[in-house]
Amino acid sequence: MRSVAMIIFPGVQALDVSGPLDVFVEANAFIAAGAGYRVTLIGPERQPFRASNGMLLAPDITYEEVQPGFDMVLVAGGPELPAAAPDPRMIACLHRIVGAAARYGSICTGAFALGHAGLLAGRRVTTHWQNAPVLARMFPEANVDFDRIYIRDGALLTSAGVTAGIDLGLAIINEDHGAPVALAVAKRLVVVAQRQGGQSQFSPYIAAPAEEGSPIAKVYQHVMAHLPDRLSVSDLAERAGMSPRSFARTFVQQAQTTPAEFVEQARVDAARNLLEGSDLALKAVAFECGFGNVQRMRQVFAKRLGVTPNQYRASFRRS
Repeated sequence: MRSVAMIIFPGVQALDVSGPLDVFVEANAFIAAGAGYRVTLIGPERQPFRASNGMLLAPDITYEEVQPGFDMVLVAGGPELPAAAPDPRMIACLHRIVGAAARYGSICTGAFALGHAGLLAGRRVTTHWQNAPVLARMFPEANVDFDRIYIRDGALLTSAGVTAGIDLGLAIINEDHGAPVALAVAKRLVVVAQRQGGQSQFSPYIAAPAEEGSPIAKVYQHVMAHLPDRLSVSDLAERAGMSPRSFARTFVQQAQTTPAEFVEQARVDAARNLLEGSDLALKAVAFECGFGNVQRMRQVFAKRLGVTPNQYRASFRRS
């Protein structure tokens, strides 16, 4: 049996815990006896405490009681974790058990606990897209990717927000026991399709500036409505009524990305939606989304998602 330690705490996101754990437990039904997963919940006390949704969770063992020997160690996330002071008991627990584990990582904002434990330095990681900028600022030695469902960097596994923990769990099953078992588990959990690590969690459509009438918000709306057009910094600055230099500086401050990066990401997001939900030829997708040609779209997809447009469509096509 592969032993899995899940580190939890008061206010933990219940789905960060139950999502991956359900994947591991369901997998046991499709794996030979003795080759599956045994899960242990590790918390500050053995007494039950409430998750962020009010659910009661009861750890099997405490931070101080646990000993090294787990094959995999995962830290669940929680809504308050990014702003919370590090828990020295949890950090000591991580230091004690991670070194002996073949794999370790986090679900969602559990990455912040790993960061406080010094386990993200020099590593490529992800977390919930809303918390990724904070993670990058707090742990500048980490290479934080804002736009992945999950990432594996050596022994380190990190996932995006909440339900992405299920995708990470399925990826682990795939790695350990092959695609047929992972698919069987996904069907058992009624997961329509396992999302790959290269699939985007970020959408420009849900990250628009809060001030709806601001010049930057107007640029957002213009970009979304005119993806096939020429969208240079000068063009967008004129739309915002600002000089190119002032516009670029203001855009980065408000959007946490450059205008060029935003335009490219918006085009990728639009192309993803067309590839998932239509039968349009790649040439038509490339034109409608502003890439100009299929070769340019392939280059951008390879850079941002790690797959070609055809591979993306094959993997993520909506049923």
